[in-house]
Amino acid sequence: MGVVVGPRVIDAGMSLLSVLISPVPVAAGYPSPAQDYFDGRIDLNEHLIKDITSTYVVRVSGDSMEGAGISDGDELIVNRALEPKDGSVVIAVLDGELTIKRLRVTAAGVVLQAENPAYPDIRVPSVADLVIWGVATRCLHHV
Repeated sequence: MGVVVGPRVIDAGMSLLSVLISPVPVAAGYPSPAQDYFDGRIDLNEHLIKDITSTYVVRVSGDSMEGAGISDGDELIVNRALEPKDGSVVIAVLDGELTIKRLRVTAAGVVLQAENPAYPDIRVPSVADLVIWGVATRCLHHV
């Protein structure tokens, strides 16, 4: 059902990862002989995290968000300081449980939408019953 298990804090000052970066884009077609070297390091914190003090990593459990490119076992970078808006992928708390869904705000009310046709949309009876725990900003997808 897309339940989030074990959010963990990324400590301020902690480097998520510093890896080598290629100086040129890598073609998905034919390889280029100019891509035989790397051009230094890149700090993934700078590219993946906007606010380290409100950022968490959560592991995805389930397949309800596969249509959004979020698969079982992926990790989401979630910012708790962002304002959720229509279309955001959010971590929501419903009946005391965390779930990952796309937030839809309609004239008829709020809907938490799965991105897999095997799962029904969740109509939120009252906005007071809904807590948005955070907004997903990136998906670290295993290949």
